[in-house]
Amino acid sequence: MKVWMSLDMEGVAGIVDWDQCRPGSDGYRLGCELLQGEVNAAIEGAIAGGATEIVLNDSHSRMANLDPRLIAGEAEYISGRHKPMYMMEGLDGSFDAVFFVGYHGSISGKPSTLSHTYNPEVFARARVNGAEVGESGINALVADHYAVPIAFVSGDAVVWDETLPFAAGGVGVVTKRSITRGSAQNLHPTESCRRIREGAETAVRRVAAGEVALPGISRPASLDLDMQTGDMADVATWARGVERTGERSVRIAGDDLLQIFTSFVAVTYVTRQAGGR
Repeated sequence: MKVWMSLDMEGVAGIVDWDQCRPGSDGYRLGCELLQGEVNAAIEGAIAGGATEIVLNDSHSRMANLDPRLIAGEAEYISGRHKPMYMMEGLDGSFDAVFFVGYHGSISGKPSTLSHTYNPEVFARARVNGAEVGESGINALVADHYAVPIAFVSGDAVVWDETLPFAAGGVGVVTKRSITRGSAQNLHPTESCRRIREGAETAVRRVAAGEVALPGISRPASLDLDMQTGDMADVATWARGVERTGERSVRIAGDDLLQIFTSFVAVTYVTRQAGGR
């Protein structure tokens, strides 16, 4: 049983401020420690459920937020910026399950602590086949392309609600309930890790029993993106397969879900030169 995990940071219990997520900030060390605890809990649970191989993809900020020496289960660790598949780097059809750890809600959805969708300075809204999504829904394009089910999601209550349409039969662990974009009622880290460990074990067992469905994204598919400004929409069309649909909106569409995602990744990079970070 091979498990691939994408790890983010804003959905971790106890993290409620950008200071805890940004390298060089005063709170960043604590943020990394909280993240490492939840990632290790997911690894330990997956192994208890029968996972024999685990690969982590660090998907937050500079994408080097873990101490590799402290990673549980001798899991392999993909880290560093400028990965061609960004948050989904390393996933392929050889894996049996996708885990999203420490994920957060979308920028356009219900109040979710530190919510955004990839780059908040560029993207105001995203929709897959007309349904509003966050990062988990966009990333589901890759999971569906490779026919690997999304078996486990941890983060705030909003991200689980947003991911559930793509993760039927999967396990969601709610680590906190958002009050506003800058506050939340958090589980104690020990309790959060306990629930993640148990949820990860259950998720792997469900996959082995064939109880977790694929994301089920219908083809041809479309990814519609609302940008913060018109010039960002213009620059986005420089990426292959991107069509402008409005003053501040673009669409990527087709039968190839992986191509839609890779074009989106190109948009995230190229639009940084149009006012986004």
